[in-house]
Amino acid sequence: MSISFNGLGSGLAVSDIVDALVNAEQAPAEARLNTQESTLTTDISAVGALKSALQQVQTAMEALGDADNYQKRSTSGNDDFISISADEDAQPGGYSVKVNNLATEHKILSEAFDADAAVGEGTMTLSSGENSFDIEVSDTATLSEIRDAINDSSDNDSINATIITDDTGQHLVLSAKESGLENEIKVEVTDTDGNNTDTNGLSRLAFDSAGVQNASEIIAATDASITIDGSLTVSSSSNTFTDVIDGITITAKKAQGTDDDLSDISVTENNNNIQSGLNNFISSYNELLELSNNLGASSEDGAGVMAGDSLLRGVMSKLREQITDSVDLGNGNSLSLSQLGVETDRYGVLSLNTETLNEQIDSDVDLVQQFFVGSDEDEGGFAQSFDDLMSFYTDSDGIIQNRIDSKTNQLEDIDDQRLSLASRMESLSDRLYAQYNAMDLLVASLNSTSSYVQAQLENMPGVVSNNS
Repeated sequence: MSISFNGLGSGLAVSDIVDALVNAEQAPAEARLNTQESTLTTDISAVGALKSALQQVQTAMEALGDADNYQKRSTSGNDDFISISADEDAQPGGYSVKVNNLATEHKILSEAFDADAAVGEGTMTLSSGENSFDIEVSDTATLSEIRDAINDSSDNDSINATIITDDTGQHLVLSAKESGLENEIKVEVTDTDGNNTDTNGLSRLAFDSAGVQNASEIIAATDASITIDGSLTVSSSSNTFTDVIDGITITAKKAQGTDDDLSDISVTENNNNIQSGLNNFISSYNELLELSNNLGASSEDGAGVMAGDSLLRGVMSKLREQITDSVDLGNGNSLSLSQLGVETDRYGVLSLNTETLNEQIDSDVDLVQQFFVGSDEDEGGFAQSFDDLMSFYTDSDGIIQNRIDSKTNQLEDIDDQRLSLASRMESLSDRLYAQYNAMDLLVASLNSTSSYVQAQLENMPGVVSNNS
């Protein structure tokens, strides 16, 4: 390790001189990089805010382009007896409904068996609805083993088996998983004793509502039944009635007695999505407009960070043009946002005239839907063309993101320039120190030589010293 004492020979403040020279070289370069960094950061922030605001407008319009949001139905009539829902196929109107009875799951009960007794040998074929499966029963199988074989069968999708034990012994209970007559349980037996229908051996478990009934029926399989408008009776294997009335689903919850009031169903058309969608769009657009005015401001009070920026001017110009355009819907029909009540003041701020909108909806809601959504014959309506325009700017590979990426790359380049500047300044400092130290050594050497010469001269004969 070497220690240098700068300026010992010359008396100069070498360290201060070198620092001053390095700073004089470094300061302008750092100022330039700081200015560039600030400009780039401000631009990225401003353009990012613009992209976010555009995406909000785009999302608001997307909701108006979803056909599933149009011409929905509002229903009333849910009570203790029924619940209802409706889709757009349901026509506005009213109906009365009476629940005659609910659907039930079939349940049968075997005779009593001793817990350890073998039931019989053979094959049981059980079925409910479209599901049918076989159970092989050994000559030593108990009722519990038969229950387990039924429940464990990989082919069994329709029947639950359990055992109920009373004072007389164990009873096998078979319950259908699904309700209705079509899911009635049937148990056929192939008994090794040669008789498949008697009350001996395995045939004691046989049951067929239309034939042998060696087991007892605890709950009969029944279909649900409702009567509509006092005259139309409809049955269903479940308690749900779908499209009995176009577009309406009725679920029976409880049978009505003679003293109970009928259930009244009312269906009305619901187009609230149009007004709410336009309000959301207008709100997001006005926020974008305010941001745009701030970013592009150019006045005596100061300029916005994107004043004169072609990107900002371009997107807002395209957007205003899109909003004012009229869409040709064919057959001599056309619509625009202004005809749907979207009004613009002299500052470009949007508002919604709900009276104008409701008049247009009442006049022809299909035309309003076609305006936003389009028809099957074309590629989409106003919402789709609006989305296409916005995507040009807001997509991950769109014009705005490309600009952000470019500025970000320039920021990274500034970081590299800072590292390069620091390296250059370090080299400059080392070079200056080397030069000044060399100078200092030279001055020290000259001073030493001067002192020696002076001493020699003073010692020469005939030389008179003035030091007296």
